[in-house]
Amino acid sequence: MVAARRTHKRATAYGPVTAIALVLTPALTGATITPMAADHDRLVVSGTRRYGRLSARPTVVDPLAEYRGLARARRRLRLKEWVGFTLLHPEVYSSLILQDAHYLASSEIYVYDRTATVLHQHAATARGGSLNLPHNLMDNSCAIDRPGYSIAYDFSEHTGRHHITVDVAASGEAPAITADLTLDATAASAPLSVSSRLPGGQMYTHKVLYPVSGTLRFGDTSVTFSPERDLAVLDEHRSLLPYRTRWVWGTFATPTEDGLVGANFVKRPEEPGQPEESCLWMPGSPGSCEALSDIRFTKQAGDSTAPWRIASADGRLDVVFTPEGRKSVKRQLGVVAIDYFQMFGRYAGTVRGEDGTVIVVKDVHGVCESMDARM
Repeated sequence: MVAARRTHKRATAYGPVTAIALVLTPALTGATITPMAADHDRLVVSGTRRYGRLSARPTVVDPLAEYRGLARARRRLRLKEWVGFTLLHPEVYSSLILQDAHYLASSEIYVYDRTATVLHQHAATARGGSLNLPHNLMDNSCAIDRPGYSIAYDFSEHTGRHHITVDVAASGEAPAITADLTLDATAASAPLSVSSRLPGGQMYTHKVLYPVSGTLRFGDTSVTFSPERDLAVLDEHRSLLPYRTRWVWGTFATPTEDGLVGANFVKRPEEPGQPEESCLWMPGSPGSCEALSDIRFTKQAGDSTAPWRIASADGRLDVVFTPEGRKSVKRQLGVVAIDYFQMFGRYAGTVRGEDGTVIVVKDVHGVCESMDARM
């Protein structure tokens, strides 16, 4: 028998968020959290890689450290690394990324103006390996700096403030985009930090929600971010991906009176028993990052704007994503091909914590994407 004990609504910029505390037996996720040891704060320790859900990001994340010689050189060409952010604001959808495949480095940024219903995009490429995305990311900097295109991240766990700066010149297709944003690491969510084996590869990811302040400008439009309302979602990957790579992934988040609420969820080929990078971010003091698994993505009938239902097998995640727009990349270059799209839009539905707390979300901003690549 389930008994509701209390219900209250939390106002957000995206609509009401209702929490219902229920008397339930906590869900048994089977997830194992691997604590970090101060003297072993590396993903690879003495040539041996650690796997599992980690309690924090290792200070040093270098997936190649378990290999030597020719084996290391071969795997370097399989290593895909990126550091990106999804920016959540009621007036715009925006994402930016620095990524290095080691045979080619690149960066992209887009801003979708919800008022004008216009998508602005820029991209740049660089020599593979040139971005030098640092293994000790959280007290370091990384950037791409090309003529007319500059994006830089400055991470500082010491000060509790991270910074994003953007200075991209106008092109024939899109206006200039500039940004000066500060992320509050002292008020961040619990981290999602996962190391797992994939069929034909390995994956490491680190994801965090940060309250964000500052200004984003595109053309003549200026948007101000408020840390009480707006978030930046960090997505870091250091993965040895198989030649044929497929996934469907999504995320959303919002602040509430009790803390940050959100979810990260993915469907990809997995090794049995390996941890997935799916989670719920639940509010509290402190907030928590709770394991999810067995995610199903179901697109409803219709065109590219048709809603998607996304749910975990245990029902702790059950939401509908309604796209407002998308960006797409489709290329075929011999044995290398990519068919990718990212949709941006609004989530509505419920998330349920391991303690039984149900949170109803409505009109919460987020993204959902599909990748099918040979690379």
